[in-house]
Amino acid sequence: MVALPPDYDADPARFAANQATTRLYAQSDVHGDVARRYAGLGYERVADIGGGNGALARQLAALGVPAVVVDRARYVADAPRPAVRADAAALPFADEAFDGAAALWMLYHLDRPETALAEMGRVVRPGGLVAVCAPSRFNDPEAADLLPGWGEPASFDAENGEEILRSVFADVTVERWDAPLVHLPDRAAVAVYLRGRGLSAAEAERDADLLPAPLEITKRGMLAYARVSRYA
Repeated sequence: MVALPPDYDADPARFAANQATTRLYAQSDVHGDVARRYAGLGYERVADIGGGNGALARQLAALGVPAVVVDRARYVADAPRPAVRADAAALPFADEAFDGAAALWMLYHLDRPETALAEMGRVVRPGGLVAVCAPSRFNDPEAADLLPGWGEPASFDAENGEEILRSVFADVTVERWDAPLVHLPDRAAVAVYLRGRGLSAAEAERDADLLPAPLEITKRGMLAYARVSRYA
């Protein structure tokens, strides 16, 4: 199992394409699910770890929940304030500083995701939640022949993520999905989708013809919540 190298600083256009696919063509997004749950619990301060340009933080803010975005990439500068450029393995916060934390779509970039999970557990108060999510290594099967590394295990994915979480937290609940959640209406949408999934701009444009549109893409993954306990 290997960590997937983060490339959002080196290839910001891929990051933008990935976000555009979610915004324009996806039927749901875990950021909204997590934001609504934390708001419903009355959380007053949330740590958005690996939060990038603040997708979760913006949804939390819309629900009246303050968040601090933490990311080691340069594009954290585009996140709503406060935002901190720091490493998830060494969070610059005091113990029990937050009601909850989240690491969405990022733990597979780490060689040792359990270290970041332990840090999130440290900065969240007892009883608070840590939310994480990851795709399946068998995500997007319709494009399996085109996607780099399809089917290969990552350092944190839907297949191994629960076990890793339970090595850090005693109380873990997991939700899984396996459904056609992305609708690509035309060739242009297919090209944007492929760009966001790791192909170069030239490759995405070339290979868009190999996935005839309209096309439904099956998304597979997991969203998990771990409850923090000092006695785990």
